[in-house]
Amino acid sequence: MSGLDFSAIDWQEMQEATIATLKMLLYSGIFTIILGLPLGIVLYLSGRSKNMFIRVVYSVLSFIVNILRSVPFIILMVALIPVSKAIVGTAIGVLGTIPALVIGAAPFFARLVETSLREVDRGVIEAAQGMGASTFQIVRRVLLAEARPGLLAGVTITLVTLVSYTAMSGMVGGGGLGDLAIRYGYYRYEKEVMIISVIFMVVLVQLLQIAGDRLVKHFTRK
Repeated sequence: MSGLDFSAIDWQEMQEATIATLKMLLYSGIFTIILGLPLGIVLYLSGRSKNMFIRVVYSVLSFIVNILRSVPFIILMVALIPVSKAIVGTAIGVLGTIPALVIGAAPFFARLVETSLREVDRGVIEAAQGMGASTFQIVRRVLLAEARPGLLAGVTITLVTLVSYTAMSGMVGGGGLGDLAIRYGYYRYEKEVMIISVIFMVVLVQLLQIAGDRLVKHFTRK
């Protein structure tokens, strides 16, 4: 790394940017799970229903989810600026970024939830139905319990995706490490700031992946 001077880096600003990224990841991750989990369950249940009306509901929900997943996040974030302002009163900074992060990640997580539930052994579900379990009981005690490793893997993948989303949010003043890398590394040609920002994000992704893999391994039945 000849020609690089890391002594000029403002480590206080780097710390603040890291904290901002962690806040965006925490809040958006919580709301993504809160919205994405039930949406994924609804997609799974409606997709298996033989009722024509429910099948139409599935088709509509699936279409909306596919649209939100297909739009690049940076474009989605710009398009959602009015929505962010309406929800939280601002479209910049940590607070202004969260609505776009959630709307961008929740459909992605919902599909992962739907996929995990589909992998549950049909025989276990039929056994629960044979014992008179209600749909709610089957979802809570059978589907979610049996699909736990897959759901945890889905959470891990979603959080890692959110890290990249927070970096992209820096393009429109979202704050965090992405904003720091763009403002200093791209516009001011301070490569040292960009390198450190990237290293911090790589470390964060690695920690998330390691933690997620250990949880999946712990809850996977041998």
